[in-house]
Amino acid sequence: MSVNCPYCSDSSSAGSETRTVIRFGSFVRKSDGVRVPRYRCRRCKCSFSAATLDVCVHQNKRQVNDPVRDLLCSNVSQRRIAKIIKIDRKTVVRKLLFLATQAEQRLEAINSSTAKPDKVMFDDLITIEHTKCKPLAVTVIVQDKTRRILGLEVAKIPASGKLAAVARTKYGHRKDERRASRARLFTRLQATVAERAVIKTDQEPHYPACVQKFFPNCEHRTYAGAKSAVVGQGELKRKVHDPLFSINHTLAMLRANINRLNRRTWCTTKRPDRLRAHLLVYAVYHNDELLKKPVN
Repeated sequence: MSVNCPYCSDSSSAGSETRTVIRFGSFVRKSDGVRVPRYRCRRCKCSFSAATLDVCVHQNKRQVNDPVRDLLCSNVSQRRIAKIIKIDRKTVVRKLLFLATQAEQRLEAINSSTAKPDKVMFDDLITIEHTKCKPLAVTVIVQDKTRRILGLEVAKIPASGKLAAVARTKYGHRKDERRASRARLFTRLQATVAERAVIKTDQEPHYPACVQKFFPNCEHRTYAGAKSAVVGQGELKRKVHDPLFSINHTLAMLRANINRLNRRTWCTTKRPDRLRAHLLVYAVYHNDELLKKPVN
């Protein structure tokens, strides 16, 4: 077996007489009880272990990564996760941020390695930041039929309707960041979507200009909105055939599986960046675990 030195990139076969990387004992990892071999490089005099380049290096509780991920994507709050697994709430937050970093890399890798979809849908899911006076918009784009989530972004938006005046009085002017948020999302996905793909949306007036700017060769199809069904909480539609079923069903699953997105809940988002992290973790879990044909 060939072992590479992570510091000087030197390598040699275990059976070679001139090998520079040699065995240098072992240790038992405290977190999971696994015995990890250590090595030493004769060239740079540095020692390292088989876990030096592991993404979980220096984590004292790597054994809770998978349970935290599963519970985060199963409508369980962070406080309850800490109580169930018997860890501190700060540990749950650190695991969320770690899992989000890995999930974003996984999402980009899958998008670049799989075939470019020729039919996609996107829409905004509206949620709140601590109070209804501070709403957020989550732009989600999915592949038609398969419902694979390709990407998402979170943006702050001003309150509308009867709460608009109240929100301005209590919190001042709130900038609408949806245009910049969609620009970041579609810039990343320009190389992911097929050049002449069909993009389906509802009749939101801002969507056509956005599609024309970032996907000029794609065909944009819009559909009139329908009355929502109670079970979908605004996402699933009360009709026999829903042309936007893939995106509506995905948004309904987001509300069902992420506690902070529930319509009636004590658990609300305090920071938009943490909501984005949670959504990234769920996106990969959705694609790999919940779909009928997981992405390889």
